[in-house]
Amino acid sequence: MPKDIKVLVCGAAGKMGQSVVRAVDAEAGFKLIGAVDRSGNPNIGKDIGIICGINEIGVKLTSDLKEALSKLQPDVMVDFTMPEIVIVNAQMALKAGVRAVIGTTGMTKDDISELSKISKQNATGTIVAPNFAIGAVLMMKFAKEASKYFAHGEIIEFHHDKKLDAPSGTSIKSAELMAEARKVFGRDSVKGKETIKGARGAAGDGNIHIHSVRLPGLLAHQEIILAALGQTLTIRHDSYDRTSFMPGVLMAIKKVMELDHLVYGLENII
Repeated sequence: MPKDIKVLVCGAAGKMGQSVVRAVDAEAGFKLIGAVDRSGNPNIGKDIGIICGINEIGVKLTSDLKEALSKLQPDVMVDFTMPEIVIVNAQMALKAGVRAVIGTTGMTKDDISELSKISKQNATGTIVAPNFAIGAVLMMKFAKEASKYFAHGEIIEFHHDKKLDAPSGTSIKSAELMAEARKVFGRDSVKGKETIKGARGAAGDGNIHIHSVRLPGLLAHQEIILAALGQTLTIRHDSYDRTSFMPGVLMAIKKVMELDHLVYGLENII
């Protein structure tokens, strides 16, 4: 009988981390063995199951990732922390021979390149995904296909007001994929003048304007608007609950067990 995949979650006491804990605990073939969060978290030492609103599961929240990796020897580390923390966590895990599934956004291309190098050096799989919702991944794939036929495009992304990075990793990845289909999208037809700086958003890959909205009441939403003479095509995805990301996270945990290098984007494994 195949053994369960042993999973350690970083950022386990956060909203995304708690969702991952609940999903892993409930899924056959997975075993949650470790939960890590920042030093100073008042829940350190408590059972992560109780913190997440499920039954006690015998896994205590700790702030010492190095000790947890060494002592518990997980197969996979799932990280939903912060950009400045995830790099250190991932380097530590990969050098210890532990595979990494990373959902933290805000990392730069240089960060991802560095992790790719370490992943390859250690022949240890890594999956970095800006968005784990299957619908969001399909939105990006559809937009890439449509970009062959539409010469103009813009992206509007909407997130909750606690999200730190802007634009979102999903919108950046969307622009990257669209630019693979069409190197440069149509530039503004006239040289505009912004009376308020940033009104036209930020120009991403392919000169695709990206607009970021941060408001309470939102979770994660995105519209990709493609345009041609006399018509527009709008592709939209909405995540109303963090459970929408969990099937993709579980899929990534399974897939990373087969990898010896870094894969960027869930679209490369579905």
